[in-house]
Amino acid sequence: MRLASLSMYVDPPPLMDATADFWRYISDYLRHEAGLSGVPTQLDRSLAYDEAWLHPDLVLAQSCGYPYAKRLRGSVRLVATPVYDLPGCDGPLMRSFIIVHKGASVRSLADLRGLRAAVNNHESNSGSNFFRAAIAPLAEGGRFFCDVIETGGHAASITAVSEGRADVAAIDCVTFGNMRRFEPQRLASLRILAETTSGPGLPFVTSSGSSDGVVEQLRNALQAAINDPSLANVRETLALSGFVTLSDVEYEPLLALERQAVALGYPRLG
Repeated sequence: MRLASLSMYVDPPPLMDATADFWRYISDYLRHEAGLSGVPTQLDRSLAYDEAWLHPDLVLAQSCGYPYAKRLRGSVRLVATPVYDLPGCDGPLMRSFIIVHKGASVRSLADLRGLRAAVNNHESNSGSNFFRAAIAPLAEGGRFFCDVIETGGHAASITAVSEGRADVAAIDCVTFGNMRRFEPQRLASLRILAETTSGPGLPFVTSSGSSDGVVEQLRNALQAAINDPSLANVRETLALSGFVTLSDVEYEPLLALERQAVALGYPRLG
């Protein structure tokens, strides 16, 4: 049996159930309409989200755009990029919101100098790469913040700022929008200080061994899930309105942001 893992947007809880329903539809389509064998009926919850990306038996997973552009290209096959109907999203493009506590005195990015930042993961496009690009022009000697704590997830970064363990974090617009829809109390003490630049969103990928035919069937299954009226509630919960097929070239701007930060002497958020 092969592996499917869709773990990027499963918090707050309604998203986990909707994602499971979404995958059941995809799985049924691949098995019954496309005639593919070995397609799992349920999503794998045992692996960390990033461990699934390079699994040799991967059917489908959702990667982060920055690690896809930086190290996964050539080791997985790009299937499609989702389109989310949430503030900050523009077709397949997305941005991050730089958040601070409502009571914080900061009014600009420059005011963040010497404060403590939270980052979900230093490999994250939305939590680190976009954030670094925004701060790099302000950094001096490769430093800007007094400290950077790694939280392991956007929701945890939100909690860190809310509880005062960090002063600022960059949260992708999908996570922020979902939190505002389903658990707005978790954002009640926070405000958006600034928005980052935008770039291509989190791609759906399959194993490098998947044939052109399998990739095409995966794209057909995703499109069927967008068109089928029976999934209307699932799509609404996920704020999912479509899929776009992007090329590797269209993910290159994410690496350009990294190169610009390095050129400014700010290779790592710190």
